[in-house]
Amino acid sequence: MSETNPLLEMQFRIPFDRVRAEHVEPAIGKLIEDARQAVDEIAGREGHNYANTLGALDGATEPLEYAAGIVRHLESVATTPALRAAHNAVEPEIASFFAGIPLNEPLWKAVKACAESEEAKALDPVRKRFLDKTVDSFKRHGALLDEAGKKRLEAMDVELTQITTKFAENVLDATNEFELILTDEADLAGLPESARAAARASAAAKGKQGWRFSLQAPSYLAVMTYLDKREIREAVWRAYNQRATSGERNNWPRISRILELRREKAALLGYADFADLVLEDRMAHRGEKAEAFLEDLARKTQARFEAENAELREFAGIEMQPWDVGYWAEKLRKKLYDFDEEELRPYFPVERVIAGLFEIATRLYGVRVVEEQGVPVWDANVRTYRVEDPESGKLRALFYADWFPRDNKRGGAWMDSLITGGPASRLGEAHVGLICGNLTPPVDGKPALLTHREVETIFHEFGHLMHHCLSRVPIRSLAGTNVAWDFVELPSQIMENWTWEREALDLFARHYETGAAIPEELFTKMKQAKNFRAANAQMRQLGFGTVDLALHRHYSPERDGDVVSYARNILARFTPAPLPDNYGMLAGFTHLFANPVGYGAGYYSYKWAEVLDADAFSRFRKEGIFNPETGASFRDNILAKGDSEDPAGLFRAFMGRDPDPNALLERSGLLAG
Repeated sequence: MSETNPLLEMQFRIPFDRVRAEHVEPAIGKLIEDARQAVDEIAGREGHNYANTLGALDGATEPLEYAAGIVRHLESVATTPALRAAHNAVEPEIASFFAGIPLNEPLWKAVKACAESEEAKALDPVRKRFLDKTVDSFKRHGALLDEAGKKRLEAMDVELTQITTKFAENVLDATNEFELILTDEADLAGLPESARAAARASAAAKGKQGWRFSLQAPSYLAVMTYLDKREIREAVWRAYNQRATSGERNNWPRISRILELRREKAALLGYADFADLVLEDRMAHRGEKAEAFLEDLARKTQARFEAENAELREFAGIEMQPWDVGYWAEKLRKKLYDFDEEELRPYFPVERVIAGLFEIATRLYGVRVVEEQGVPVWDANVRTYRVEDPESGKLRALFYADWFPRDNKRGGAWMDSLITGGPASRLGEAHVGLICGNLTPPVDGKPALLTHREVETIFHEFGHLMHHCLSRVPIRSLAGTNVAWDFVELPSQIMENWTWEREALDLFARHYETGAAIPEELFTKMKQAKNFRAANAQMRQLGFGTVDLALHRHYSPERDGDVVSYARNILARFTPAPLPDNYGMLAGFTHLFANPVGYGAGYYSYKWAEVLDADAFSRFRKEGIFNPETGASFRDNILAKGDSEDPAGLFRAFMGRDPDPNALLERSGLLAG
């Protein structure tokens, strides 16, 4: 069987080109059985010690995780009806297996015996941390429940997996279903040529005349930012914010059920709410603390937020609607700073941006990134790279980059790990990861020319990737990005800072035709406009975090009624224009509802980590943005350590102190006084 099914043999260069839908169910079924047998062997041993219990458990599920990760990834980037069906068939089985591990009474006794042994007292700090976290995780995932409670918990985990998977599928399908074809060029007034060319190419690719617009980010944002015709902006805005809110794809009932299951799960496990359950092992620890953090930032931002919106209303001279905000904000920014972000696009050809990013990684982290040919991929546009030591050429990691939108690929941008290397891995020390995006594609024979926001996106996801690729933790479960959710965004968000520094931009921001650097006048305008409407940008994220925690801490359908209205009323405090009664953004909020946990009760993490990143970058500013000693300190104290130490301690090791809560406000120009 292993000779014909590529999912049954772990390979460092993953045979993506050989994986078919028909491989999924037989492979996952066998790997679950193999993993279950391995777990039972661990539980049934005599004389439990760290190596034969905790160490063995860390490796027992590696082949299953490898195959399941490949299947989930392919369903995200190259889905077909057959693959989706196979993926949906195995996900509940996978969820049931992993949910059952902490509910396995003999295994729990083995873990406890290991924890209570004399050996446990003498373990090195990393292994002791893994042991302690494993004990806590077993308790938090139901090890102390009675048999009826364990069965109910397992059933809930399976249902959450099924319903959140369907939520994500509905968003993808609803996004792809929409298209707007314009045939009158007068309707394009206001759109920059880059957006017109992309829309023309999109229509041609579908065999249609005119200009085609979709809900993919490059197309949607161009319409909302530049298109003069208000009724078209309104139609596109409503389409985007009503995704998956009707018919068979209606996600509203699924949201209600997800929240109900999460509430029940938290109560069953003895927690006040779902936020307290998932935050216990994160930096915030309690939902109350995360909520207070958001409230404090909102309070400090409110006055500037109101002033910005009053300024915009006065400038526009109209009753502002949500589909007007981006359009009029761009016009106001251009008036105040004489800055049009489209002027930057010619300086950001994607190949130069990527090459510059790799050079920055070399200067900061002492690694070399080079393209590798001949590696199997899932789409012809996917590129593969090696991360290696510059002197020895030793391979540290391999990663894939998939940057452009397709109909068979989900939206957004993300990083994922496929193989976590290390001394215990079946495939050796090197890691395998990937980064995906939905950036502006090349059109009309020109290279892909990116907006500055898209450049930030590349840097952000690459920061996550470096966290994975530069990990040096001997235990897989503590390696790479397997860190507290409110710490995981630090390595990604800090990388965005280099996209605002002249010294860094000069490495890659070169005009695609002339090779000239960004003119000083344009760079000055860009910097001056950086914090334009910063309070609105901050309040938008605070709104998402606030509604997330409210749904998972306070919402009661019996008391608060319809979840749509409840969420809308909260978000209305954080928006610059009134929201329609049927505002449906939540039905497309995959961060919260496309995973059994995901960012549920954890969206505050973006702002939490932004405070950390603003503060941590202040050291680079002080010592030099390419200072190799500072870069090495960040690599060794943050990127290499994974979750092998407490994240607060890792931050202190890099900065020499605890985070400064005002760092973010200062960077955003929102610090009062």
